[in-house]
Amino acid sequence: MTELILTSAATFANPYTDADVWVVFHHEDGLELRRPAFYDGNNLWRVRFAAPEPGRWHWQSFSAPYDVGLATASGELTVAHDETTTFLSIPAGKRNLVRRDGTPVLMVADTPWALPWRATVEEAELYARDRQAKGFNTALLMSLQPDRDAVGPRERGVRDGFDVAFDDLPQGRLRQINPAYFQYVDRLAQVLVEHELTPVWQPVFHGYGWRGGRVAGPVIAPDEYARYCRYLVARYGAWPAMWLVGGDGDGLALGIDPAGWEIERWDAYRHPTGIHYAPHALPNAYQDRPWLDFQWCQTGHNGEHAPQRVAMMWEQRPLKAVANGETTYEEIGEPGRAAGWWQGHEAWLNLTAGGTMGIVYGAGSLWQWRADREEQDASWCMAAEADWRTALNFEGSRYVGVVSKIFAGLPFTEMQPDFCHTYGRAGLFVPDRLLIVYLPTGGTLSLARSNDVPPWLHILDPKTGALLATTEDHAPINTGSGPRLAIFTESPYEGPPVQLP
Repeated sequence: MTELILTSAATFANPYTDADVWVVFHHEDGLELRRPAFYDGNNLWRVRFAAPEPGRWHWQSFSAPYDVGLATASGELTVAHDETTTFLSIPAGKRNLVRRDGTPVLMVADTPWALPWRATVEEAELYARDRQAKGFNTALLMSLQPDRDAVGPRERGVRDGFDVAFDDLPQGRLRQINPAYFQYVDRLAQVLVEHELTPVWQPVFHGYGWRGGRVAGPVIAPDEYARYCRYLVARYGAWPAMWLVGGDGDGLALGIDPAGWEIERWDAYRHPTGIHYAPHALPNAYQDRPWLDFQWCQTGHNGEHAPQRVAMMWEQRPLKAVANGETTYEEIGEPGRAAGWWQGHEAWLNLTAGGTMGIVYGAGSLWQWRADREEQDASWCMAAEADWRTALNFEGSRYVGVVSKIFAGLPFTEMQPDFCHTYGRAGLFVPDRLLIVYLPTGGTLSLARSNDVPPWLHILDPKTGALLATTEDHAPINTGSGPRLAIFTESPYEGPPVQLP
């Protein structure tokens, strides 16, 4: 990423709201990209750019209103290689995340929602190392503390403490920005990206925020919400990113549609944009919008498995990518709830029901970034006797993380839920290339038809990724006892490195 710095000649009363600044980048072969700038304090605006093509790029700045310092800068960059190879997108009318070279990526996401406003850089590094090692590749983030009535020290890493992005958020406004907050979040985002965790930025939550207070999302004026989304695109869009424009509501808050269009207008890299819903909401708001790439349901926090919610979304049209964006957090509310293999079983249920964009895991106390065990506000949604560090090591995270390792290298582009090739078994299918069958308790696997199933069969333990058996045979097979995966491929498949139990 390249960063350009522009300095205004005028002094604006409120630079964040009173000036729009952008830079147009022209490649020598004619490609043009426009990137918005963001205000960063002291009459400074910054523009971040990652080149999708090597070669020479000429750039020119613009501003409204016109400012001689912001609208007359220009220059040239020479780029040695494509700087956007790790960016993800969802092609129009498709279900899967892909990299620029077309390689499919299964999202395996964690929910450290409060990390941006509670974590220190050192804590983020500890977190990111753990999640990368386990196999996670995505992190869902509330970009700021959303509760209007939250109180506590304006400090990270202490009991009840949190940093503040906008001083007027308690009044339901987003006008008085604190650049120092975002300068710190830059460092946290860089840690995640360096550990191959793509941040999923939720601007201002619309449902249950940090401690269950009045969240600002539903009351923020649409123009302020859209402006803030543009700010996030400017600040974080030249890194790997996804935009979760609606969070934990019905998807119909006044700012969501304007914000979606604003992201569509300004995000030159076309990072995926979607909505995440409350458990009782219909997950189909703005289904026909071109700015919408994915829909995520939520199935509550009482320990139920409800993959039918995902199956319902799969059938919505026009077609969008689908996932269960929030299942029961591990250990939430009471010891043992949704613990251990419950999380792995839930992941495979959602995948085979149609949540083929990927899976999302959560742990009580981790999502709040609970500083210590004495923090008790909204204790019903924390894990008893666990701070965020303890929750980081909950057993279920291992079973979810290994899913990405199992899928690595498999030809799963445009896989779809399948019940046609087996007797009552749930699966995922790509004609002639891949069939994955999930057997929750193992047992005998028989194919009802095999003409379009690839020849090689591999039996895996989904808890560890261990390859248990390989055969080039479609005959019925006893897979053993315990959870099993049967994976049919065109050629032998070695499976992932085995996770420790």
